[in-house]
Parts: sequence; C-alpha cells; structure tokens
Amino acid sequence: MSWIEKLTGPLEQKRQYRQYKARLAALPAPWHEVGKALDRYLTYAGMITDGDVLMRMLEDLMDLLEESAADGAAVRAVVGDDPVVFVDDFLANYEEGRWIAKERARFRDAIAEAAGEQGPPS
Repeated sequence: MSWIEKLTGPLEQKRQYRQYKARLAALPAPWHEVGKALDRYLTYAGMITDGDVLMRMLEDLMDLLEESAADGAAVRAVVGDDPVVFVDDFLANYEEGRWIAKERARFRDAIAEAAGEQGPPS
C-alpha cells in the first residue's frame, strides 16, 4: 500500500465507488430515485466501516436495482410496503462490516472479562 493509500484509503475502492455512482446515475426513473433514497439511508443507517464490505453491499444493491428496472418491476414489489424493513433486512447481510458489530464484540468481551470468563476473543 502506498503512502497516499494509507492516508486516503485504497484507490481501487475509490474507483469502484465512482463506478457505483455512475451506475446509480444511469438508472431509469423511478429506480434512480429509489437508488438515491437507498444510498442516503444506507449512508446514515448502515454505518459500514469496512470498505470491502461497503463496496460489496453497494454493488449488490446496484445489481438488484438494475435487474428490477430491466424486469419492469414495480417499486413496491421490490421494497414492499415499508421500505425501512426492506433496507434493514438488506443490511443484515452485511453485519460483519458494520460499526455496531465491532462494538457488540467489544461489549461481549468486556462483560466476559468482568465475569472472569476465559475464552477466545470475539
């Protein structure tokens, strides 16, 4: 890893992110609007801290949106009546990269240590 990548993050992930944004911009209506809304919600609620997991999630999201647009699917047929439930279920597939996963592991380890339990760290 070069010094610039240590400072700014992997350049490959930046390239992948630009490709994701271009794919998002190319979606037809109404999928473009759905994609923008999902992107915003995932940015705030997702709290993905692992760049590899983030890019995998965004690529999977784009695949879903592009396929839905190509199939002529209705928005509600994909996201359901409550889009928050849809996106939370979607996020559940990427738990290992979320900030909260690290905090849960830290919390479990602290309680185990306080209880005097030995075991492999989580």
